[in-house]
Formats: sequence, structure tokens, C-alpha cells
Amino acid sequence: MLYPSVTRRTRGNDVGKGVLWMLVAMFLFIGMDASAKYLTADYPVPQIIWARFFFHLVVMAAIVWRRLPVIAVTLSPRFQLLRGFAVLTTNAAITTSLLYIPLAEVEALGAASPLFVALLSVPFLKEPVGLRRMIGVAIGFVGVVIIIRPGMGIVHPASFLALVAAFLYAINQVTMRYLGGFDAPMTTVFFTAVIGTVVTSLIVPFVWIVPEPEGWAIMVLMGCLSLSGQYAVVRAFAAAPAAAVSPFNYSALVWAALFGWILFADIPDLATIIGSVVIVAGGIAVIRSK
Repeated sequence: MLYPSVTRRTRGNDVGKGVLWMLVAMFLFIGMDASAKYLTADYPVPQIIWARFFFHLVVMAAIVWRRLPVIAVTLSPRFQLLRGFAVLTTNAAITTSLLYIPLAEVEALGAASPLFVALLSVPFLKEPVGLRRMIGVAIGFVGVVIIIRPGMGIVHPASFLALVAAFLYAINQVTMRYLGGFDAPMTTVFFTAVIGTVVTSLIVPFVWIVPEPEGWAIMVLMGCLSLSGQYAVVRAFAAAPAAAVSPFNYSALVWAALFGWILFADIPDLATIIGSVVIVAGGIAVIRSK
């Protein structure tokens, strides 16, 4: 225990509540990613990431400003810092990959994050991951290979960046589960926004493009979706074990395909569809195993 003098918050074991929060979070996050992809046509990646965190922070401060002195206190600053940078680098990797490949493919590769979570939960959270769960992880990674098709020269190198984002997101999720034992969900959401805003504000002046009214509106929307999604996913991991909740990240695949088709006329290719099905099969094996 990092802080033996403080009383740890109790980690929940309500899987139903955790799953519901995760389903809501995935819808919100896919909406945010779709907004980011739309903005990449006119604005640089650092500015898009800055907007996500800045408006996340502004909207949150406007809602909870009376409680900020309490919310802004953490019992685990090192892990809040780690999670903040994990979220920031995840967004940088995802937004950059969206410049080059369809939303559905990015999210299909991002769906590998629960597989990484199942592996990371053992050393960091001391949560059991048995043989059946490990087999599920292996099946899921076969799906990743199907999508990427290494050595065939078909898939854009940005696909590997999306896979890196999946690993970073897994670190984010495991860290959230750990922080659920120390800090309230809104504290974690607050520190995510602060760290992302501070770091990106140091970069964005060098690439700034003055947004059009539509651009401003979408940037504000991203901030709202970011705040809502972060809160939902923190609640999910506070409510239930990481390895049980994480596979429901797979619901993002449905929303990604739908948003990609409606907004960008992108239809997933056969390899992406097959790989996604295999990844989901692995995820189901992970959550059903003991």
C-alpha cells in the first residue's frame, strides 16, 4: 500500500453496474473519436487533442466548481500522473492513426485493450487470470494478427500505432481500477483533464489554426463527450473487477462501424470484420472464465 495512513476506498464487485457504465462509456468515446477524425481534415492533431482536454476541463469546472477544492485532492498523485499521461498518449496515438485509416479499423485494433488488461491485472491488481482466460487472450490476439496482416504490405503502418494505443489504454484502465481504491471518480476525471490540458497547451501555440464556428462547436462537443466518457469508465472500473468489465469495450466496434459508415462512408473490409469477430470471441472467453 502506497499510503498506509489513509483508508482505502472499497473496490466494488457489482459486475452488472460496471458493465452498464462501460457500455455507456464506449458510445461516448466513439462519438469523441468520430469527432476527432472529422476535425483531422482541417486541424493539426495537437490542436485536436488540446481541445478535447481543455473543454473537458472547462465544462467540468463549470459543473462542479463549488466542489473543486475537494475534488482536486488525491491520495495517490503518482498514479494520477501515470494515468493522465496514459490517457494523453492514448489520444495522441488514436488521433494520429485516424488521419490514415478508417474509424472502424482503429477501434477494431483498440478492442485488443481488454486482452492487455487481462494480462496487466495480474501483476498490478493481483486479480486472478486463469488458464481459460489466458486462452481467451491468445484467441483475441489471433484476431489482431488477422486485421494487421503483418508482412503482406496491405495495411497502413498507422494500424500498428492503433495497437500501441490499445496497450496504452490498457494501462489507463488498470490504473483506473487501482485508483478506485483511493480517489473518487470525479477526482480521477479532473486530474486527467488537468494533465492533458497543461501538456498540450505547451505545444498547441506552435501549430494553432484559428477554428471556424463549426470547428469550435465540434471541439466543445469533444470536451463534453470526453468528460462524460471518462466519468463513465471510471465508474465502471470502480464498480467491478477490471478483467470482467474490460471486454465490454467491444461494444465500441458496433458504434465505430456505424459512425464510420454514416460520417465517412467507410465500410470495414473482410479482414477487419473477421479479425473483430475473433477478438470478440477471445473477449467472451476472457469474461466467462474464472
